[in-house]
Amino acid sequence: MRKIILSVILITILVLSIFSIHLFVESTTLGAHVVALKLDTGNTAWMIVATALVLLMTPGLGFFYGGMVGKKNVISTVLQSFMAMVIVTVLWVVVGFGLCFGPTIGGFIGNPMPNLFFQGVSANTAWELAPTIPMILFALFQAKFAIITPALITGAFAERVRFWAYLLFMVLFILFIYAPLCHMTWHPDGLLFGWGVLDFAGGTVVHMSAGWAALAGAIFLGKRKVQKANPARITYVLLGTGLLWFGWFGFNAGSAGGASSIAAQALGTTTVAAASAAMGWVFLDKILGHKLSAMGACIGAVVGLVAITPAAGFVSIPHAIAIGIIASGVSNLVVSKFPKGKIDDALDVFACHGVGGMVGMLLTGVFASKSVNTVVGDHQGLIFGDATLFLIQLKALVLVSIFAFSASYALFFIVNKITPLRVTEEKEELGLDISQHGEYL
Repeated sequence: MRKIILSVILITILVLSIFSIHLFVESTTLGAHVVALKLDTGNTAWMIVATALVLLMTPGLGFFYGGMVGKKNVISTVLQSFMAMVIVTVLWVVVGFGLCFGPTIGGFIGNPMPNLFFQGVSANTAWELAPTIPMILFALFQAKFAIITPALITGAFAERVRFWAYLLFMVLFILFIYAPLCHMTWHPDGLLFGWGVLDFAGGTVVHMSAGWAALAGAIFLGKRKVQKANPARITYVLLGTGLLWFGWFGFNAGSAGGASSIAAQALGTTTVAAASAAMGWVFLDKILGHKLSAMGACIGAVVGLVAITPAAGFVSIPHAIAIGIIASGVSNLVVSKFPKGKIDDALDVFACHGVGGMVGMLLTGVFASKSVNTVVGDHQGLIFGDATLFLIQLKALVLVSIFAFSASYALFFIVNKITPLRVTEEKEELGLDISQHGEYL
C-alpha cells in the first residue's frame, strides 16, 4: 500500500508541475499585500545570503542532535533533519506558502489557491512588508523557517520513532500547526499580528510550536527502553552548535527584510544573547556542583539563540545580554527538574526550545523599545513602565501553547492510527540506523 501511495504522490506532483502553466492561471493583477517591486540590490543580496544561512541551520541541527544520541541512532537522527529540507521545500512550493501568506481566511489561515505551485510568487513583485526584494526571495526565505521547525521536534522522540511515520507527521504539522501560526503572527491580516504581538523571527511560530509539539510527542510515544545512552560524538554537538550560531545570523538579521540598521541590531543582539546564555549555563552548572561541560556550553548557546529570536530587532544590546542569562538560567533549571522518569523528552527539546521561546516572548514584552525599532510604537516593554505589550505577549503565549500542544497531540494520534509511530522494541534495541535505513557508522 505504501508503494502505491508514494507512487501516486510522485506522479501527481510531477504532472501538476509539468502542466501548471495550463492548470493554474496566474493573475496579472496584484493580490492583497503584494506590491510592485522597488528593487534594492543591496537588500536583495543580503537576503539571498540570509536565506542560505538559515538553510545551513537545519543540517547544523542534525549534527547538534546527532552527536547527543547513541552511536546506533546517529544517521537516523541527522537524516530526520535532512529530510525536512527535502519534504518541506516541496510542500512549501505546492501549498505551504499560500497557507501562510495567501489571502486571509478569518485571520487564522491563508487561502492557498492563488499561490499553488508558486503561482503569483514572482521575481517582479514584492511582499508588502519587504517591498525592496523580489517576492520569490521572500517566499524562499520563509521556506527555511518552515523547514527547521519540524526538525526541531525530532530531538524529543529520538531513538524510537519510525521514519515514515515521522515524515507523515511532518507534513501534517506544517499544514495544520505551522501554517496557521505563521499566518496569524506574520501576515498583516493575521489574528496575532492584529493584536500587536511582537515576534521578530519566530518565538511563537518556530520555537514555541516546536517545543510544545515535542512535549506532546514525548508523552504520546512513551519512554525509550534505555533512556540514558552515552552521546555518540560530542564533537558533532560542537560542530552543530557552530553551524546553528552561524546560520542564526541569517535567521534573525535576515528577518529585518533587508540590509538595514535593524538587521545590524538583530545581528548584535543575537551575538551577545548566545554568548551570555552559554556563559550563564556553564556558570550555573558550576554553582550547582556540576563540571563545566562542552555539552552544557553548547546547549546554553542555543537556548540564548532561541530566546533572543522573538526580540532580536526590538531590544538593546544590554537587554539582549539579560535575555540570554535569564533564559539559560530558566531552561537549565527546567532541564534539571524535568520529570525524565515519566516523560522521555530525549534531548530536552521542550525545556530548551519551548521554554526558551516562551521566555523570549515574555522578555520581548519586558524590554522592547521604540528607540531601537519604531515598529514597537507607543506600547513599549514593561521595564519602560507600560504593561500593555507584556500582557499582549502573555495572551499570545497562552493561546499558542494551548493550540500547539493540543493540535500536535491530535496529529500524533491520527498518524499513529494510519501507521505506527513507534518502532518495535527489537528494532529500538538494534538501533534506528540499521532497522530503518540499513546503514551504520
